[in-house]
Amino acid sequence: MPPQPETTSPLVSAAQPGTRAAGPLSIERQGYFYAGGERKEGPAGSGVFGQMFVEYQIPAVQTSPYPIVLIHGNFQNGSNFLGTPDDREGWAEYFLRRGYAVYIVDQPTRGRSSYNATADGDAFMPATSGIEDRFTAVQSANAWPQAKLHTQWPGAGQAGDPVFDQFEASQQVSLRDNVRMDVLNRTAGAALLQRIGPSILLTHSRSGAIGWVIADDVPHLVKGIVAVEPSGPPFYDMPPTSGTEPKPARSWGIAFDHLTYDPPVTAPAMFDAEQEAAAQGPDLDRCFFPKTQRRLVNLAGIPILILTGEASYHAAYDHCTAQFLTRSGVANDFLPLADKGIRGNGHMMMLEKNNLEIAGVIADWISAKVT
Repeated sequence: MPPQPETTSPLVSAAQPGTRAAGPLSIERQGYFYAGGERKEGPAGSGVFGQMFVEYQIPAVQTSPYPIVLIHGNFQNGSNFLGTPDDREGWAEYFLRRGYAVYIVDQPTRGRSSYNATADGDAFMPATSGIEDRFTAVQSANAWPQAKLHTQWPGAGQAGDPVFDQFEASQQVSLRDNVRMDVLNRTAGAALLQRIGPSILLTHSRSGAIGWVIADDVPHLVKGIVAVEPSGPPFYDMPPTSGTEPKPARSWGIAFDHLTYDPPVTAPAMFDAEQEAAAQGPDLDRCFFPKTQRRLVNLAGIPILILTGEASYHAAYDHCTAQFLTRSGVANDFLPLADKGIRGNGHMMMLEKNNLEIAGVIADWISAKVT
């Protein structure tokens, strides 16, 4: 009897084309390059490792004096900003139309930035159920108090729905070693800015920590940071992502790798963080803050926006990140989207139904605060 084919699940279902903005894009030039990386020889073979793929588009009429660099989060890649899983206009196109030069990265070891298990260490994928529960159908899982408010995902948000299937197909392995992730990205990110000049960083989720360490290394090249639900809160992961109790993380406060403090910090244990006695409001987590106050000297003076969705798991703790920065001498604007009347968003807001309304809020903030 001839060999039988392996049993496989159905092909990823394709979403129907979505509505796009009217009118053609006017692009002066586009292309790509790699930033950072180093040539190594060893058990993984010889080659370049740790490089960051960068895709760019320059509008024919560039009205912003600074480019915007879009940095994706954990398990993601630059496709988060190219469009949406239901094929609507994404943030890259939006900012291009607004006159920004746009640079979209694939983090080292992700997407078109090659991953080598021997050189880069262990990596893992998110489970389908985890994607549904945390990103796309959070109102169904209802794992945190704000989750029931989620209304903006474009579709059912569960496996078998064409929009969800497109989103899940974009997910990729992510390094387990968070310090290495910070180190690779801070090096490549600094190399990127040294090539293109002063820029605005737009980070999301896990890349929030990456934005802080890049700015720590080359503060003169970072004209502003838009931190969309940045990795947090300081020092500890909180439920639901940590289980039922806080779990140590981000040992340098808002990053996994070192940051420059004054008075200096030579070891994370020096922070001696303690948790607030009481939450600052209903359905909010209790923040951890260091007993001894220190200044983040290289981040001070950089305009910073922290943006949070109403229904996201970040809604319980992003205020902790904003207050940690303030206590560290870093002024910032903390904006829960609901305060702007923008309701129902989850963590993947750049892909949700009102994504361009949110992009407009970001563009307005940049116009007002970044000089």
